[in-house]
Amino acid sequence: MKCPICGRPADPAYRPFCSKRCADVDLAKWLNGSYAIPATEDEPPEEDDPPVHH
Repeated sequence: MKCPICGRPADPAYRPFCSKRCADVDLAKWLNGSYAIPATEDEPPEEDDPPVHH
C-alpha cells in the first residue's frame, strides 16, 4: 500500500501513511476544510411535477 499523501510505501505504525508527518498533513487537510464533498444544488422541479415534502 502506498501513502496517499506522498506515494511512499506505508509504514505499519502510521498506516495508511508512511510517517507521522504525512498523517499530520492529512489531519490538517481535514481540519482546515481542504477535504470537502462538493455540494450541488437540486434541480428545480418541472412545472408538472408534484411538490416534494421533506
